[in-house]
Amino acid sequence: MTIKIFITGGTIDCERIEAGDNYIFERTHIPEMLKQARSTLDIDSQVLFLKDSIHTTNEDRLQILKVCKTCNEDKIIITHGTDTMELTAKALGESELKNKTIILLGAMTPYNKENSDALFNLGCAIASVQILQPGIYITMNGKVFHWNNVRKNKEQGLFETI
Repeated sequence: MTIKIFITGGTIDCERIEAGDNYIFERTHIPEMLKQARSTLDIDSQVLFLKDSIHTTNEDRLQILKVCKTCNEDKIIITHGTDTMELTAKALGESELKNKTIILLGAMTPYNKENSDALFNLGCAIASVQILQPGIYITMNGKVFHWNNVRKNKEQGLFETI
């Protein structure tokens, strides 16, 4: 079994945040995160784009849907910014995409910063994608949410059930 990871940016891969909430990306941190976690799973990652999710467009969501539909793997993880992760999950959940287990995750603090939740959230996604039934999910803060029953609580900085 191969797990596919599609990388789209978000805080998890943000190098730094400049004035005006301008997120700066240089590269993805996912390969080093997998190495740090000592993952021995067969994981294939692919960068689709690196951007703050407030700049993720409907065209980007269509691209994500297309690669999910056409890839051979049925266990898929998508790294995503948390501000619009729910919108992307909804686009996938409302599509005709079937028979694949897809987990979206992000981070509230960049991987390369102290006290980041990135590695924990990635680990939860990797474990979850292996055991959940086909469907679209978000995993954050150690919890797994179905795509149509989750929201980001910006005041508390966590995800919760609707």
